[in-house]
Amino acid sequence: MSVFDASSTSRRAPESSLPISRPRLLLGSAGAMASVSLLGLSPLARSEEPKTLPDYVRWKNANDVIVHSANTIETERGAIGSGVVTNSDKLYVRNNLPAPNADIVADRNAWKITLEGGNSPQTLTLGELKKMGVETVTTVLQCSGNGRAYFEHGPGGTQWGTGAAGCLVWTGVPLRDVVARLGGVKPDMNYITSTGGETLPAGLDPKTIMVERSVPVRALDQALLAWQMNDEPVPLAHGGPLRMVFPGYFGVNNVKYVDRVAFTEGQSDAKIQASGYRIRPIGEKGAPGQPSMWEMPVKSWVTAPLTTASKGRNLIYGVAFGGINAVNQVEVSADGGETWKSARFLGPDMGRYAWRPFVVAMDLSAGDHRIVSRATDTEGNTQPPTSTENERGYGNASWKDHGVTVTVS
Repeated sequence: MSVFDASSTSRRAPESSLPISRPRLLLGSAGAMASVSLLGLSPLARSEEPKTLPDYVRWKNANDVIVHSANTIETERGAIGSGVVTNSDKLYVRNNLPAPNADIVADRNAWKITLEGGNSPQTLTLGELKKMGVETVTTVLQCSGNGRAYFEHGPGGTQWGTGAAGCLVWTGVPLRDVVARLGGVKPDMNYITSTGGETLPAGLDPKTIMVERSVPVRALDQALLAWQMNDEPVPLAHGGPLRMVFPGYFGVNNVKYVDRVAFTEGQSDAKIQASGYRIRPIGEKGAPGQPSMWEMPVKSWVTAPLTTASKGRNLIYGVAFGGINAVNQVEVSADGGETWKSARFLGPDMGRYAWRPFVVAMDLSAGDHRIVSRATDTEGNTQPPTSTENERGYGNASWKDHGVTVTVS
């Protein structure tokens, strides 16, 4: 999410329970800002008059997504299924600026990126990057505002439920390999600053609207300049031809259409970094001294059942991830957190930064059940019961907020 985020003007109906597909490894198919947001304690639902998909994402599966605006499209909670990798055609969309013209992906190898702050600054083409090395990483991509709809104070912005997240397979060149070929990083460079190549509206100060994010240089070992997503060229809607990927970091740091990477002593002075994406008290303005939306915390949520179930034995499904760490275990409760039962993971372990689908069998009696899940990472960090209230509604990992009430009959 962004300081420039679009907002929805409609509420979604309660998220429906969709069939869970068999455990599988799914690889995807190929691949203006709106008005005032609504307040609310529950996730928003589809508009009564469904919006059509914008042309640049017409290839998405309209039955699996919720269109909030041209730049904000959410994955239906029940559409994730039990696979590890999120299909590209159901992956959420969050663009801080309108997507560039499709001309930029006509000749992908010609895309240029400038690398600064090293001992040998250079401008390279994507074709040249492809000769420097290649690596694949599976990681959760999650908007900073995922779960915003559950905050009690009703923060402005797109009212995401759980669907501003997915798990993707990225392929590209490790940034550390590029840096090594360029003679290393200059001393006292504390941040990796990535700049997006969107066309900026005329007549505005670029710093107020450009997408330029800085993350601590400790992320260098995991950083990837990615040209493939789910074994296909990165779609334009998701940052193609080249996207910066920082595994374990919130989506805004994974800059789309990246055309400049600089090692810098300080953080970018662009508004999106200097005051945007900051955890700040309600009513206060953003400022550089506030915590930035960098590493993701441990988190999980149930994906089925979501509204109704039959009395007796039920399989409860969901997804869990550890953010910057691997997820270690998940517990599920059908009584709002009074008692817990350990779940088991489904599918292959795709690495430290990927999510793990989970399942647990439970006997449910007739009546309403509040089903919640609670994950713990390999460092012993456990998903908290409540969220930290903040002005923009960022970073909600509360297990209470992400629960569902299921009527059993």
